[in-house]
Amino acid sequence: MRRESSTVVVLVGEVDEGLLAGLGRSPNVSLARAPATGPPATDEAAAARPGWQAGALAMREAARRRSTYVIVPDDPLAEVAAAWRAMWDVTDAVHGAAGFEEHAAEALAAWRDKRFELPDYYLVLAAAEPGGTGPDLYLGPLRAARPRRVAVAGPAGRPGQTARLLDTLRSLEHGPWWPPLDELIGAARRFYAGGLAETQPAPA
Repeated sequence: MRRESSTVVVLVGEVDEGLLAGLGRSPNVSLARAPATGPPATDEAAAARPGWQAGALAMREAARRRSTYVIVPDDPLAEVAAAWRAMWDVTDAVHGAAGFEEHAAEALAAWRDKRFELPDYYLVLAAAEPGGTGPDLYLGPLRAARPRRVAVAGPAGRPGQTARLLDTLRSLEHGPWWPPLDELIGAARRFYAGGLAETQPAPA
């Protein structure tokens, strides 16, 4: 469990630089990103990096901040989330469950090696389109496991979004810490994407 004084919030969904800049101007909010080292990576080099790495480095940077809230726009579970979503796409025969298991195994190995921890909260920017987010790891299995650790900030791209996000940060509720990541991954395997998070079994 994290013991830093700041509240670390990973922002997921349709996040743009203008929104991050607006959040960063708040006196009690700071942004943490993976530090840039060396020249920009080629596409091949970027593809060779493990999917959890950028998020893990950003979380490490967040641990050094002392502001009330630290916003992290990179998630160690980003590729796991993308693979879980793809697993429910019946037209995507290339990835499916095997892709999810591959990314999940990589993230679990890094987590067990203490390369990263989960944030205090996930704050999800819902999709602006009428169809919503579709199958979503954060709003599905993770929210079922810990309802108070996953908040929704409303559709992206609307006027006043920065102010609404700041209000959401101030209204985050305390709740039990995350179960171990292997239990969360196991819950994701059993979670039916077409059901409601509140009605499905979750880790204790």
